[in-house]
Amino acid sequence: MKIEVTQATVGDKSLIQRMMELYQYDLSEFEKNDLDSHGSFGYPWLDHYWCENGRYPFIVYVDGKISGFVLVNQKTYLPSSEWAISEFFIMRRYRRQGVGKAVAFSIFDRFRGKWEVHEIEDNVPSQLFWRKVISDYTHGQYSETNLSDERSRGPIQCFENREKSLPLK
Repeated sequence: MKIEVTQATVGDKSLIQRMMELYQYDLSEFEKNDLDSHGSFGYPWLDHYWCENGRYPFIVYVDGKISGFVLVNQKTYLPSSEWAISEFFIMRRYRRQGVGKAVAFSIFDRFRGKWEVHEIEDNVPSQLFWRKVISDYTHGQYSETNLSDERSRGPIQCFENREKSLPLK
């Protein structure tokens, strides 16, 4: 299985926008979001990924087929963090095959520094995924805190990869 993570161009925005609807549908059971009057969930920050510094959109391909997206930004919950996974979506077809882990490792390796990954309080599958992936990536060298305020609720895993050796090619 060939997994590629490519930085999205402005021409890819509509592609991510369509996948964002699938992603938000998946999350609707945890976030209790409803569709708007047009039958969409919407995502008000997507345009910002092409006009603001510190935001990076990526598209995931598996064997040349579109299979997900990742949004990375510097809009962190914790003041000590530099990087955050804002949104992370892998199509159900490609889950539980190591795709998400490979994509996460690829993203982490692109951005060195202090990371945080936040999950929704009720999204236990996401929490289990990220704890496992981050533990594997850091060899267990991460911390976890719990956010519970007006911004959000749920765990945040934190780690630093500035000194991590680059993966072998």
